[in-house]
Amino acid sequence: MTPDDLRARFRATPARDVPTSALRRLWKTGRGAMGAAGALLGRRGDDDGAGPDDADLAKIAGLATQLGELKGIAMKAGQILGYVDASLPPEVRGLLALLQTQAPASPWPVVEATVREALGDRADALLAGLDREPIAVASIGQVHHGRLPDGTEVAVKVRHRGIEAAMRADFRAARIGPVMATLFGAGGAVRGMIDEARQAFLEECDLGLEADRQDELRRLFAGHPTIVIPEVVRAYSATAVLTTRWLPGRTLDAFLAAAPSQAARDRAGVALFELYVATLYRHGVFHADPHPGNYAFRDDGKVVIYDFGCVRRFEPEMVAALAALVAAVRADDAAAIADAMRGLGATPPRGDAAVAHLRGLLRAFFAPLLVDGARAVEPGAGLAGADVLRDKRAIMKLGLPGRVLFLFRLRFGLYAVLARLGAVADWAGLERGWAAAGGLRAA
Repeated sequence: MTPDDLRARFRATPARDVPTSALRRLWKTGRGAMGAAGALLGRRGDDDGAGPDDADLAKIAGLATQLGELKGIAMKAGQILGYVDASLPPEVRGLLALLQTQAPASPWPVVEATVREALGDRADALLAGLDREPIAVASIGQVHHGRLPDGTEVAVKVRHRGIEAAMRADFRAARIGPVMATLFGAGGAVRGMIDEARQAFLEECDLGLEADRQDELRRLFAGHPTIVIPEVVRAYSATAVLTTRWLPGRTLDAFLAAAPSQAARDRAGVALFELYVATLYRHGVFHADPHPGNYAFRDDGKVVIYDFGCVRRFEPEMVAALAALVAAVRADDAAAIADAMRGLGATPPRGDAAVAHLRGLLRAFFAPLLVDGARAVEPGAGLAGADVLRDKRAIMKLGLPGRVLFLFRLRFGLYAVLARLGAVADWAGLERGWAAAGGLRAA
């Protein structure tokens, strides 16, 4: 089973509505996940280091198909595994990575009905130039290429019918079922994280809110030498439809397959690091979904950013505390770390063993930022693979706010992308400079 085989399976899968029953979604996710997990764990334990066999890959392909049909949180889980977990065999990651932009599509009659309901009298003009086959299928909606009556090329994101009900069902399952709960951690301490995730992911269902966020980030990065954000076409956008200017580019895989120069890799990596990190220090805003399906690489060296459904905000005091935490970890200052944790609303641990565990965890998490000088981000930097859940549980015991945990999720996802790019930069110096420019602690 190859990615091309799985892509063909997605196309051949009959189009159907998103299932919204909590029991059906939990049962289907759990059944597929248990079989796939068994295959993966068995292969990880092989002494001979053999990769997954055809039967294993068939199970993973079946899981990917199930997650793609479910959409919502289930599909997001597959997306995360496909680019964050460096311990997975590359053949498995290649299959799961398809979920970043590909999955069984919603039926065209449903897409058409959604557009008509959302746009009313304006729908005919948009539908007349809209391709029936989507160019991308994501967890919240699918994207179609189109042309406006004046010839302008556009990308049209149409929300999956029933996706909000499906999301709510997922979060009901996350509170009662072990399968979905493991996406965020375990036990009562994870409640704040689930509440934050619930708010963030349900907001993604509002494409009108996404349009506002996209306009805001587009203003913030206007004139940037590398980052490009498509313009929203307001006349053809609504709560369930988002139309933007057509700005295509190559996927991360295609970009890397073209053997880009080191300078091109560095330029792209620094641009992404700036988007996801500097925006927080400068404006208290961060794009909280760095998976590779959310950007594309152009031949002119620019990076196009898509999907602004998951954007979170921090108050100035919280941003200052985050900057102070990075600086304290870099300085290996236990007292300053404790102060920064309190500034984030957390309770610093007591006892030598607990303090030592927190120190080790934070230094592993911020590893790319601890040493000055140009360097590549190592695969698995931060929280990776089988250690993610264990360390995440330890963080949750500190009582960190859900938004901070979301930021941590962004960090290790971003590290994974930078490692794949092979970008070389002084990551510590860049972050320290952005913090200092904002008047924040940057030692």
